[in-house]
Amino acid sequence: MKIAISGKGGVGKTTIMALLAQQLKNNGKEVLIIDADSSPHMAQTIGIENPEAITPIAEMKDLLMERSGKTEGSPFYNINPQVDDLMARFMVEKNGLKLMVMGAIETGNSGCACAENTVLKRLLTKLLLSPTQIALLDMEAGVEHLGRGTIVGIDHLLIVVIPSRSSIRTALKIKKLAADVKIKSVYFVGNKVADQDDEIFLTEGLGQSPIAFFPDSKEIRQAERKGVPTTSVLSAVAEPATLILKTLGV
Repeated sequence: MKIAISGKGGVGKTTIMALLAQQLKNNGKEVLIIDADSSPHMAQTIGIENPEAITPIAEMKDLLMERSGKTEGSPFYNINPQVDDLMARFMVEKNGLKLMVMGAIETGNSGCACAENTVLKRLLTKLLLSPTQIALLDMEAGVEHLGRGTIVGIDHLLIVVIPSRSSIRTALKIKKLAADVKIKSVYFVGNKVADQDDEIFLTEGLGQSPIAFFPDSKEIRQAERKGVPTTSVLSAVAEPATLILKTLGV
């Protein structure tokens, strides 16, 4: 099963994805997380030491250009790049959670991330999973990845939304674009919810109730500030995490 998560910047999608990854591992699943955010933080969130030592695929420019089939002066990319060996070369593991980092464009005027997106799309297409294996994709904030069709072929899309009008607007835009690229299983997930008024605000703004509400958690904030893996405080928010996985049939 392949599950992607998206939402406006700052809504907590990386935190929620890490919590779901830990819950899946606790449930006996083999979990691969693909951090495809242009500002990747998943390594820190799951407790990988020295995350700066991880080589993101995006930094391997020559490899990406080679795999995407892009040649100097040509506007075209190979839509079926070879990606079979990338899993072994770029995967790291921490406490049973496997992670690949796509990475980001680090310099100005670097152009679009076309090669990275081409390789990511091919990687997702070729990723064959057994019933005990789950791939989780932490997508970049906003809607661009849907405009590029990067996550076509996933089984479920979770859209994280907090109790604010701007977050709701972005969530609804993501849902519309998901429908455009034929993603059939799309769910809203509420986060940083303080009380029932926040739940009502989200439900009315979205036109439907999110499948789960994560609280505005003091434990998660403290873990982040102390540099402690967010996954270590799963017990504080286990109920919404379990509800999401039950809804997805995992």
